[in-house]
Amino acid sequence: MLHKKGNKKIVLVDCGVKNNIIRAFLERNISVLQVPQDYNFATEDSSGVVISNGPGDPKNCSVTIENTKKAMSANTPILGICLGSQILALASGADTYKLKYGHRSHNQPVNEMGTRRCYITSQNHGYAINSDSLSEDWRVWFVNDNDGTNEGIIHISKPFFGTQFHPEASPGPDDTEFIFDMFVRALK
Repeated sequence: MLHKKGNKKIVLVDCGVKNNIIRAFLERNISVLQVPQDYNFATEDSSGVVISNGPGDPKNCSVTIENTKKAMSANTPILGICLGSQILALASGADTYKLKYGHRSHNQPVNEMGTRRCYITSQNHGYAINSDSLSEDWRVWFVNDNDGTNEGIIHISKPFFGTQFHPEASPGPDDTEFIFDMFVRALK
């Protein structure tokens, strides 16, 4: 389904997307082509790819992981949100694991690495990225203050990044919507 707004178009891989993610891009004058999680999005002509949030074990998303690898090899800008971040990590060769206690609230504090910034975020996930499994080209971007788990990853030179939290959360804090702006600036 195409949500037409601007001249630039992103592919939104729908793994269980929240409508607020679509709204966030439409408000930034970006058209959104919403496709199912098993669609070969790597063949679409777009300015970038967003892999959405959704339920379950990211390792069960083998088709989406393979298509993400293809998009990465083409240097297509990619933003992963929640499950999408875990899929991005798995496509990069990293590993994920099930949390003993999932993060399910509107008040999860996360720190942005290398800064003194802490954000209060909205989250709903039961899996996390194993930070120790990231390759040398990837960095931990955010860390959860409650349990020290990975809350985001970023590539050191390519336009690939993901967050475990929901930057567009509503109701809730919206102070991390800058992540959408970062992604829009990275679009082709």
